[in-house]
Amino acid sequence: MRLEFGIYTFVDHTPDPVTGEHIPAEQRHRNLLEEAELADRLGLEVFAIGEHHRPDFIASAPAVLLAAIAARTNRIRLSSAVSVLSSDDPVRVFQQFATLDLVSGGRAEIMAGRGSFTESFPLFGYDLADYDALFTEKLGMLLEIRKGERLNWKGKHTQKVEDRGIYPRPVQGLLPVWIAVGGTPESVVRAATLGLPMTLAIIGGEPARFQPFTDLYRETWKQAGHSESDFQLAIGSHGFIADSTEEAAELIWPRYQMMMGRIGRERGWGPVGRPQFEFEIAPSGAMLLGDPETVARKIAREHHLFGFTRFSLQFSVGSVPHEKMLRCIELYATQVVPRVRALVGEAS
Repeated sequence: MRLEFGIYTFVDHTPDPVTGEHIPAEQRHRNLLEEAELADRLGLEVFAIGEHHRPDFIASAPAVLLAAIAARTNRIRLSSAVSVLSSDDPVRVFQQFATLDLVSGGRAEIMAGRGSFTESFPLFGYDLADYDALFTEKLGMLLEIRKGERLNWKGKHTQKVEDRGIYPRPVQGLLPVWIAVGGTPESVVRAATLGLPMTLAIIGGEPARFQPFTDLYRETWKQAGHSESDFQLAIGSHGFIADSTEEAAELIWPRYQMMMGRIGRERGWGPVGRPQFEFEIAPSGAMLLGDPETVARKIAREHHLFGFTRFSLQFSVGSVPHEKMLRCIELYATQVVPRVRALVGEAS
């Protein structure tokens, strides 16, 4: 299987920590469409948007944004990253992405996850005590819906459905559903047992510590009797590419400090310092930041560790000037991806 390379974003919308500028939300969305258009034009395979319900990310409705992108692109696959399935209705999630699939000519994917933020649970009337039970049941319902147009379903946390048609149906027939995990063995085993492609998010620390999870996924996949040809594993990581590593570091550091510091205060973490940032961008760290050669070598090392079939770069942590975002995408598509393919021995 040929390696795929994509980008994903939460559509960060925070004040610039250097200038204090805070662009209007409508301008941030216009910028997003331009970023997706460029990614498509330069041959990247996937563009994904993560669902959040917070003021610092303006992507509470990924399917709507992806539909707007579909109208302005031709070939790039369009995915959520993630859809917070636990606090949503699987019927509506399927309908939205089946519609996206029709609009885009068969380019839609759902990446389902429990979400790393919890704002959607009280917003939609769910109890965090049911965190895992909600996801398990709703994932089962979603997978049942995609099997065929007639649904019969009865669950504890979901509505009872008796022989109802779910429309529209997607172009692809079996709408792709990926499972996003953050590093819990139970989530890994669930994805592999169900025969679903998995995305592992690595957003800090040393990537090598996640290798047991990808090994577990691969072994469980085999034990479950799934075809090796259907095996798909994605890695998602923070990163940013500029013409020099120094430029990339000085651009991202104040944004990383602001974003991670705010999230850390919410979760009771300690303050974020420059030594932590330097550790993350070092060769053994998780952040893929630097010039094209530096980033390509880090991605190739991760391929050696995990044997992934898809790599996705979260290319905005905090609000980055639009022209720098476009340059990052250009360098990623035209310089990083060809280098990685060469380093791992794959012809472009």
